[in-house]
Formats: sequence, C-alpha cells, structure tokens
Amino acid sequence: MNLKLRIWRQKNANDTGGFFEFEATDISEDMSFLEMMDVVNQQLVKKDIDVIEFDHDCREGICGMCSMVINGAAHGPQRGVTTCQLHMRSFKDGDTITIEPFRAKSFPVVKDLKVDRSAFDRIQEAGGYISVDTGNAPDAHSIPVGKAEADRSFMAAACIGCGACVAACQNSSAMLFTGAKVAQYALLPQGQPEREKRVLNMVRTMDDMGFGNCTNTGACEMACPKEISLENIALMNREFLKASTSER
Repeated sequence: MNLKLRIWRQKNANDTGGFFEFEATDISEDMSFLEMMDVVNQQLVKKDIDVIEFDHDCREGICGMCSMVINGAAHGPQRGVTTCQLHMRSFKDGDTITIEPFRAKSFPVVKDLKVDRSAFDRIQEAGGYISVDTGNAPDAHSIPVGKAEADRSFMAAACIGCGACVAACQNSSAMLFTGAKVAQYALLPQGQPEREKRVLNMVRTMDDMGFGNCTNTGACEMACPKEISLENIALMNREFLKASTSER
C-alpha cells in the first residue's frame, strides 16, 4: 500500500516545529507501525534527509516507549495496543495518516516524535521502597494474600508508564498512572508500612511536575494499552484523603 504521512518535525525543545508531508510507498499490511516508520527513514537516508526521531525499544508492547499520537489517538485507532503492536492492516491504501508526539506540558518534546517522560520517573521515585526482610525468599504461602486483592494489584502493576493516559487527557492528568502505581502496593500486605507516606509523596510530586487534575472523562482508560481501570484513581483519592487526615 501507498500512504501519505503528515509527521510532526521539531529540531529541539526550543524549536516551534510543524507538520511535514512524506510518502510511504510499498508498505506491507503485515508491517507494524514502527516498521513502516523504519521504511520511511530508510528512504530519507537515501535522499540525505535527517531521519525522523521516535522512541522505541522492545517492540513487543512491554516498554511503552513507542509514544505516538496517530490520527488524534494515543498509540493509534485500536484499543489495548501500543504503537509497536499496531499493524498497517488497520489502514487502507491511499490513507493520509497524521503522526505527532504526545502533547503535554510535563512531556516536553526532545526532537520530532520523541518526548521527555522523566516526570513519570520522578513520581515513581517519590513512592520510595517497601520494607521487606532480606535473605532467603520466604515460602509462597507465608504471607496470606486474598485472591481479589492480588488480582487487582497485578492488574494495576500491568501499567507500563507509556504516558498515553496523559496524552489523551484534556487536562494532561497523570492520575491513572499514579493511581496504578499507588494501588499495586496499597493492595498487598508487603506495601503497608510505607502506605501513607507513599501516596502523599507520589501525589504531591505529580502536582509538582505540572500534571492536571482528573475530570472523569475516561479518555485515559480508553487510550491505555494495558486498559488500566479508572478504579485505581478512586483508590488513590481515598488513600490520599486518609493519609492527609492522619498527617494532621
């Protein structure tokens, strides 16, 4: 298939940037979206034009680095997939595809489609650690964990921190990400010692990083490639309220 691409190009964080048009020719419908971008970059190299920079690593839907807004949707038109898992059969021959970086004040553009998402690292670092005994691994049944709580914790821990929730939110909120990281420990006995300190530090760091608040539109959950539930935001709000009350 042959496609017309409108791609955001920006030399650096201080450049204003803009859309430029490119032709993607002889694209197989079995290619992933990133493989299609590789083909375009190979064509640019042959023309002695700077390649289009974009983040990627595992290309298996694990790392979440492939952060692109495709035709207005974070990670593209399909639900529950990252950009690297999106295949060209989702488009038709002759389509025009608009590709741009995640848009958020807290995710400044580094170059082209590459953004700085280190604000997420600051939030996660603010969560600190969990108190566990060192030494040999304990027996699997030594700390009883209810199945419902374990399932909810594992579902929250599935968050890969890609930032699609921020890109999809009209307020650039990071509450789905932060809520998932709070929930995965708050639901388990191992996370209890630092429970209150963790949520206070993470929420306050989230605010310091310039992310907006949640208005419950659900856009974050729709865009999330791991389909993290909004219930984690509600849990985080309850945890923060209880911890704030205890702090006084």
